[in-house]
Amino acid sequence: MTLNEMTPQTHVSKKRMKDLFAAQFAKPSDLEEMNLSQLTPFQRALLVIDGTVTQFIEAYTFSPVEIVLLHQETQTLPTSHDWLKAEKGTEVVARQVVLQTEQKDAQQPIIHAYATSIIVLNRISQNIREGLTLKGQGLGHLLQRSGLESRRDLLWWGLKRPTDLPEALLHLEGKPFLSRTYRIVADGQPIMLINEQSPLDGYA
Repeated sequence: MTLNEMTPQTHVSKKRMKDLFAAQFAKPSDLEEMNLSQLTPFQRALLVIDGTVTQFIEAYTFSPVEIVLLHQETQTLPTSHDWLKAEKGTEVVARQVVLQTEQKDAQQPIIHAYATSIIVLNRISQNIREGLTLKGQGLGHLLQRSGLESRRDLLWWGLKRPTDLPEALLHLEGKPFLSRTYRIVADGQPIMLINEQSPLDGYA
């Protein structure tokens, strides 16, 4: 069975996924359709989890997750952003991190996810802003520690073969990734838009 082949069971699953991901109709053109039956239980859970991804990976692997900050900078939005409901010129933080665990007797760690995020600065507390500068701090942990009540809106998902990965992940370019995008909403406003890409080969 190929990624694009479907059975009646996967058809039902696909319909359920459309219910979970509110903006699947707006997914980027470089995302391919996937057959959910070819994902492992871990991958399916990672796709729909509504909680702290780092804690979930640690519970699954029994290993501490290292959050490696690859890049972070303050920018202004060049155009209005529909999913963040933010106007052109809004100040945001663009952030790139890798979630990884060490593998015994291996030269390279296991890459669990490459995550990029856009964070609206004037919608987060000072504590969260300061936490963004600390080494090893994930967004989920920062939100939990802040006590901010929030929710995750799952937007779209699919199979991606990235060709624009940062230098630290160049060895994974062109390989299949499970990609999902969601936003975090607090006080009625989107505060973050997050894309997570997880290598599929690691859990075959």
